[in-house]
Amino acid sequence: MVKHHKKMTVGEILKRFIFITIGAILMAVALEIFLVPNEIIDGGITGISIVLSSITPIKLGVFLFIINLPFLFIGYKQIGKTFAFSTLYGIVVLSLATTFLHHVEPFTNEKILAVLFGGLILGLGVGLVIRYGGALDGTEIVAILLSKKLRMPVGQIIMIINVFIFITAGFVFGADSAMYSIFSYYIAAKVMDIVVEGLDESKSVTIISNEYEEISSAIVQRLGRSTTMIYAKGGYSQEDTQMIYCVVTRLEIAKLKTVVQEIDKNAFISIQNVADVLGGSMAKADIH
Repeated sequence: MVKHHKKMTVGEILKRFIFITIGAILMAVALEIFLVPNEIIDGGITGISIVLSSITPIKLGVFLFIINLPFLFIGYKQIGKTFAFSTLYGIVVLSLATTFLHHVEPFTNEKILAVLFGGLILGLGVGLVIRYGGALDGTEIVAILLSKKLRMPVGQIIMIINVFIFITAGFVFGADSAMYSIFSYYIAAKVMDIVVEGLDESKSVTIISNEYEEISSAIVQRLGRSTTMIYAKGGYSQEDTQMIYCVVTRLEIAKLKTVVQEIDKNAFISIQNVADVLGGSMAKADIH
């Protein structure tokens, strides 16, 4: 039997395009009202577009659209049609918004404030677009693909790529501008990761103990978190046992450790970061 993918509802499509629109406009505001007027360079294709628009009479929005087209093709081939169309829409909105805002007076001429607020708004805008299935820069498409293979955060990969772009662009705008730009994009990358991965900072917890039934029951009763029991076999002892798996928030970690150690001080506890949690709660079940 062929399993068909569930199509997005009209409400989901509308929600996606609303947030992509907001994200693209926020990025345009960050560029035209904070960063570009203060000679602070953005990264990626946007940074290249800023450099080209500064040495030619062609507007920033035109370069943003034209240079991103080849990367849209890559996104279409490697990530999918929905992503490519979402990205195309975001870039069109970004290009039009930057053109519209080009003659608006900058909010501040203080570079430190421009770095802080520009980076914050930039990260928020880009993060919203990525979270809702698109991208605003060709380097983001590359970063999303690499993130899947390298298991690295999208923001961290973009930061590495952009350091090289900032060094190159520094020869055009000067070393000071390049250094301001690196700090601005560092702020943007951190904000972007928060928006993309969420503020909850969920943790997945794996517990191995002979008292698995009592520990599982205590987690359900005292933390209100459901658990999953996973069959396991000791590599040394060759004894059958059950592992407990559950997902909790960052704030619940300390309480969970206390609950487990009250029952079994020698219990093995492994805690890992979870980027996102989707779907219903983990129901208690045996997985063989």
